[in-house]
Amino acid sequence: QVQLVESGGGLVQAGDSLRLSCAASGLTFSSYAMAWFRQAPGKEREFVATIRRSVGNTQYADSVKGRFTISRDNAKNTVYLQMNSLEPDDTAVYYCAAVNTYYYPSLIPRDYNYWGQGTQVTVSS
Repeated sequence: QVQLVESGGGLVQAGDSLRLSCAASGLTFSSYAMAWFRQAPGKEREFVATIRRSVGNTQYADSVKGRFTISRDNAKNTVYLQMNSLEPDDTAVYYCAAVNTYYYPSLIPRDYNYWGQGTQVTVSS
């Protein structure tokens, strides 16, 4: 079974940093583009960042560009989201997702094949 297990969320103050991790199993990790989405209470799930299955080639939502960095370690079957300068508006459940494509992956949640369980990030002011 495919499983994406997220960790690293927590409660922090504005301006702090967190690094989220998502460990994948049950799939050929290097064949999948990975992404992070987030969903705040009462809002739709929204795109945060993507990374191609090859090294580099990332995409970011305007709201996080310059603050967040997505990366992956194919040897560890893990994708990361380094979040710096966190703001209260970053508060959400963060999900990692996987899609089997070589190309720049979709920014639409419905196009992803697999999802993690989510990890809560809460940023206080």
